[in-house]
Amino acid sequence: SDKIEDELEMTTVCHRPEGLEQLEAQTNFTKRELQVLYRGFKNECPSGVVNEETFKQIYAQFFPHGDASMYAHYLFNAFDTAQNGSVKFEDFVMALSILLRGTVHEKLRWTFNLYDINKDGCINKEEMMDIVKAIYDMMGKYTYPVLKEDAPRQHVEVFFQKMDKNKDGVVTLDEFIESCQEDDNIMRSLQLFENVM
Repeated sequence: SDKIEDELEMTTVCHRPEGLEQLEAQTNFTKRELQVLYRGFKNECPSGVVNEETFKQIYAQFFPHGDASMYAHYLFNAFDTAQNGSVKFEDFVMALSILLRGTVHEKLRWTFNLYDINKDGCINKEEMMDIVKAIYDMMGKYTYPVLKEDAPRQHVEVFFQKMDKNKDGVVTLDEFIESCQEDDNIMRSLQLFENVM
């Protein structure tokens, strides 16, 4: 049985996603970087796909003082573009490419998609509230010891009013992109997302 184990090990390590060349063309990574990323991905997820549970476990390691499960849930949904409950290496790399090396516009569009929880093409105040709360939970009590319970709500009120340009109660992609680009604070918190990623 050891021999079979070894052979399985070999095939697992050799399994490659559809064309590295294709991924290189679609992302802002070099072939070498993709190989390194792939090795790390396979290390964490030998099967080659991540389900939400695994994703949450990986994320929890980075935020020992907080509860990252809700944020990881929303993030997972943003990575899971096919909405089929699993994230393949390709999905992972495409998102990473945008978040780390995309244009401002691409990053904002991706972030908008993260906030648009029900995927109806606009963000309502509840959705924004859910994400902001998830970020506060993840950062934990140690990061924000001085924050009052209603801090996330106040945070969202201010953000939302700035973003909802035509005051119709929802934020569209255009409103989101426009608001973010004219507000240094928002742009800085987007930088924060890169650190959180």
